[in-house]
Amino acid sequence: MVKSRASFLQRLAYFLHPAKSAEEYIISPNGRVIAKFILKQGHISYTLNFDGKVVVKESRLGIGIRGTRGFGEGLSLVRMGTKRVDEKWETVWGEEREIRNNYNEKVFYLAENSGERRMFTIRFRVFDDGIGFRYEIPPQPSFSRIAIADELTEFNFDSRGMAYSIPANQPDRYEYNYTKRAIFELNEPVHTPLTIKTTNGVYASIHEAALYNYGEMTLKIDEWGALKSDICPLSDGMKAYVELPFNTPWRVVMLGARATDLVKNRIVLNLNDAPREDFSWVKPIKFIGIWWAMYVGEWTWAQGERHGASTENTLDYIREAKKLGMDGVLAEGWNDGWEGDWLQNGKYTDFTKCAPDFDIEKVGQLAKESGIELVGHHETVGFVDNYERQMEEAYKFYASHDIKYVKSGYAGSMMEIQGRREFHHSQLGVLHYQRAVELAAKYKIMLDIHEPIKGTGIERTWPNILTKEGARGQEYEGGALLPSHATYLPFTRLLAGGMDYTSGIFDIANATKRIATTIAKQLAYFVTIPSGMQMAADRPKMYEGELAPMFEFIRDVPVNWEKSVPLAGEIGEYYVIARKGRGEENWYIGGVTNENSRGFRITLDFLDEKKYQAKVYRDGENAHYRDNPLSYKIDEYQVAKNDTITVYAAPGGGFAIELIAM
Repeated sequence: MVKSRASFLQRLAYFLHPAKSAEEYIISPNGRVIAKFILKQGHISYTLNFDGKVVVKESRLGIGIRGTRGFGEGLSLVRMGTKRVDEKWETVWGEEREIRNNYNEKVFYLAENSGERRMFTIRFRVFDDGIGFRYEIPPQPSFSRIAIADELTEFNFDSRGMAYSIPANQPDRYEYNYTKRAIFELNEPVHTPLTIKTTNGVYASIHEAALYNYGEMTLKIDEWGALKSDICPLSDGMKAYVELPFNTPWRVVMLGARATDLVKNRIVLNLNDAPREDFSWVKPIKFIGIWWAMYVGEWTWAQGERHGASTENTLDYIREAKKLGMDGVLAEGWNDGWEGDWLQNGKYTDFTKCAPDFDIEKVGQLAKESGIELVGHHETVGFVDNYERQMEEAYKFYASHDIKYVKSGYAGSMMEIQGRREFHHSQLGVLHYQRAVELAAKYKIMLDIHEPIKGTGIERTWPNILTKEGARGQEYEGGALLPSHATYLPFTRLLAGGMDYTSGIFDIANATKRIATTIAKQLAYFVTIPSGMQMAADRPKMYEGELAPMFEFIRDVPVNWEKSVPLAGEIGEYYVIARKGRGEENWYIGGVTNENSRGFRITLDFLDEKKYQAKVYRDGENAHYRDNPLSYKIDEYQVAKNDTITVYAAPGGGFAIELIAM
């Protein structure tokens, strides 16, 4: 009570006599995370500590405004507000059914000391495993619209810390290999999540949440050696044009004592709003598709003798999906516009006109009779103006044919929007992606977005976003993916949400697209890389014959989870996680390694108090991703809570375990 009264009197003092200097602490519920807000000589900054260790040294805050002084100098603190939240909420789908939202909040209301005496707010939320903060700009007496020229936000880590990054503002968007470098070596903008191992042993990842109507935040080294927000620009150089009132996306720092602590972090989801409408119609699925056959040269996207998405081929895939126990079938190349150089001809694509050899009525009829969902496909190639002219009619077209799932693509290096060439991740790109999501929801359509805007947790508000790409997936196999790639993803890209990795490639030794994994690792991906739309990406014929026993795991593994328990991992080295299927008693474990072989000893302390039949899909003793990728073993035996399983992963290999409740 005394503390509360003192806090009230302090806030009252700020209100009556605005402070030009202040230091205010925001402490997490369990005390492990301490953020400090600093107002000094009219400038604002913050620091961040975790477990008594300095993580972020004093770092600037503020926003630059075109044509006038920015928000961030000549300020006084006029008022503060505090709040404590501890609640639980249930996901529509995802890695866990129930998520705890537990934080302490402080809000700082600031005003300029002179001039127009403009006002703005900074809101901090401090969780037990990190922080989120954002800028809130109310309507001003003299203006209601601003052009944001820059964001001054810094993340001043010790620059000797190791960063795991991919470059930003590049032609292939997020589709690059992760590199490990000291922070001071990041001499170009990089994407978030940017994961860091600090010099004092803390694991941290910088990201953002609730990205709407704003360019995405990338990071670059500023003149003082700190990481600084670098908002993806529009073609005129501005970062955003916004009407007031306006809130920026949340700036997030996730924290952990171990790399696997980051995997459990739910701050990004917690900083998004609950759904505003009923999404009970959203259902995750597992599907096959007319896709990989084009990559290995059997079929083509374009019309002709080898056209993949023909009526007959799609009917065959529907029959195969039924036989394999899959939920759906994707047919890429079903529509008009794939002829010639489709990367350049995207401005002519028609999203409601079928190719001459694709009968959507006949295909839809067999799908309905078979209980198989059709997964539609919209490849825009980044020609957004052409797509937006047709987008509502295209969704109506699918809805009229009972197609509830759509894979969309934006494969161009830039977007054509409003007659201009813009980055996918600029404010205009972000606005387009959001229009697509909301329009899809209107027609009860679920999305798998390729070449997307990165995940920032908005799938909490819009659960019809079932998955995204947003990193190098298996289409890059054939030399552009290293065995270590999948051991980076859980600690980097996947902190932004689930990913369509197009797993389950069994034709590993194909010379056209030689895969840098063992077959057991392909199974592991269905657990280590979550996705609300999981694609068994190879051709159905590859799941037959001597490899059919391995396909049983893909058939059985869920795509929706009750809970997830990371068991072991180090960035770029290895990763093991256990997940319990939603609405069932069975557990599933996936593990992957880089080019080095490893033995894993897994303690089953997360199990319920019952017996389980363990089915272990693993690498053979002589397996190797390069020389012997198809060598595998399947072991079966009984286990119970607190038992251990010892399993071997070959170079470039992995394992998958199904624990069936008895």
